[in-house]
Amino acid sequence: MKKIALLFAFLSILTASFAQLTKRLNKELVDSTTTIVWLEANFSYQLPVGYLAETFKGNFNIGTGFTYKTSKNWTWNINFNYMFGSKLSCGLRDVLGPMVNSNGDILDGYGMKATLGVEGRYWDLAAGFGKIFPVTKKMRNSGIWIQGNFGYLSHKIHFTDNDHLIDQLDGDYRKGYDRRSAGFYMSQFIGYIHLGKVRVASFYGGIEIYEMWTAPTRNWNFVTGATSSAKKFSALFGVKVGWIIPLYEKKRTEIYYYH
Repeated sequence: MKKIALLFAFLSILTASFAQLTKRLNKELVDSTTTIVWLEANFSYQLPVGYLAETFKGNFNIGTGFTYKTSKNWTWNINFNYMFGSKLSCGLRDVLGPMVNSNGDILDGYGMKATLGVEGRYWDLAAGFGKIFPVTKKMRNSGIWIQGNFGYLSHKIHFTDNDHLIDQLDGDYRKGYDRRSAGFYMSQFIGYIHLGKVRVASFYGGIEIYEMWTAPTRNWNFVTGATSSAKKFSALFGVKVGWIIPLYEKKRTEIYYYH
């Protein structure tokens, strides 16, 4: 009888221990949304359509900005972007006219073939807002990020004459060829954002679209003559990635649920 009682007590302790272990194994960590302020650095590659595509090919885009995320996962941001490396989609003669000879060359002030770098360069300044939609309870500050921006964008042809031997592009003369235009633009971004507990482990990536309505800011072009004030539509389609540096984060609350 004593042996049976001891066996029963042993089985009861074993059952209780197993139940407690199972409870611990089935616990679930649930993160809480919190307020975060961050600085970011981003990079993208974009392809133009519309009016911009008549002059330029694809471009690189680097940018920075500040973002404020609320405890409800709304984001508010201000950002600056600089775009470069866009080769011409049109001929050099279309841009510089008779400055380009029949061989497709440009002559410097000494009558020698000149070396000239030509590329599209743009910049924009904008503010916007967005919303993060978590995909798991364990990371409620991360998830699908949908964002929109509104701002001002300027684009032009940039000439690089390192030897300063092309008289026609010296100083303000190049303004007669650079086709600078500017105007209102807006953009939309959708992708995934990860805001980790480790500062260097926060990032995002996704697809971004720019729509812009720009008009020439020069009154005269040396090749085409007087410019028009009519706004023309262009768009940029790109893939974007960003690295996030949190500057402030309200302490998160971690809640464990047991099943």
